[in-house]
Amino acid sequence: MSMRNISFVNEFVIVGFPGLQPHYHGLVSALLFFVYVCTLVGNSVFFTLFVMTKSLQKPVYYFIINLVVCDVLFSTTTLPKIISRYWFQDETISFLGCFVQMFFVHYLGGVCSYVLAVMAIDRYAAICYPLQYHGIMTNRNVLILIIGSWILSLLGPLMIVIRAYPLPYCAENTIIHCYCDHVSITTLACTNRALYSVPALINALVVLMGSLAVIVFSYFSIFVAVIRISSTRGKMKTFSTCSPQLIIIALYFIPRCFIYLFGNIGLKFSTDLRLVIIMMYSLLPPMINPLIYCLRTEEVKKILRRQFQKRQIGISLRL
Repeated sequence: MSMRNISFVNEFVIVGFPGLQPHYHGLVSALLFFVYVCTLVGNSVFFTLFVMTKSLQKPVYYFIINLVVCDVLFSTTTLPKIISRYWFQDETISFLGCFVQMFFVHYLGGVCSYVLAVMAIDRYAAICYPLQYHGIMTNRNVLILIIGSWILSLLGPLMIVIRAYPLPYCAENTIIHCYCDHVSITTLACTNRALYSVPALINALVVLMGSLAVIVFSYFSIFVAVIRISSTRGKMKTFSTCSPQLIIIALYFIPRCFIYLFGNIGLKFSTDLRLVIIMMYSLLPPMINPLIYCLRTEEVKKILRRQFQKRQIGISLRL
């Protein structure tokens, strides 16, 4: 049997932030646990509102619910292991477990990108073709866009996992990251990784830049349509329907483009700073998104207000 087909590593060690002093481990694990709990609670609240409120069951909120599911799954894939690493000093992850985590990290990242793109298409149809909107965004078309986002996102992660799994990992097994991803794993392979990193980079750019291109086109068209509205109040009202999505898109894409751009022009960050930026753009949007849905969307705010008033009345009657 060829040595290239033999893997001597049967587990990996998650290092996390390499420069973090041990006496800060408890603080960091508590912070990450807080982020995880807030993500679960916030997204669960919005999911419950969606299920219980018939007026929210329409295309734009179907897309948001898929983003909610994606955010919760991504956080659940990445956070428990790094929390365990700092809280219980449980650094190891099995060989297979690391590749499973890698698959879901890239898969769910792709789903989020595509869902944000189809949300932009939804806003484009609603603002640029308001009279035809309900004919364009039928239940059938919404279902196709949603299922398409989840299926299309499978191809790239499956390819990079299938190519990376058989590589010989016969030396270092420490992953300088907070979770397993393609770069951090294939860097440890005892072979020339250029053949494996280029297809993965192309896949990342296609997913990221492809989704971003759809979003830029959609919002440029929306901007042109809004400029043509004569009423200032009408312009502001139309823009307000897009503001929640624009904030979410900015939180998701700007830091990623920043990392990719500066990484490819040769500008280097310290390892800890790079990991802090990656963790911020990976984990803060899932925690913050429910606040944006609830506080920046007028319809959701009204529903929350009604629920709060009902509870106040119920408490007053009991007293």
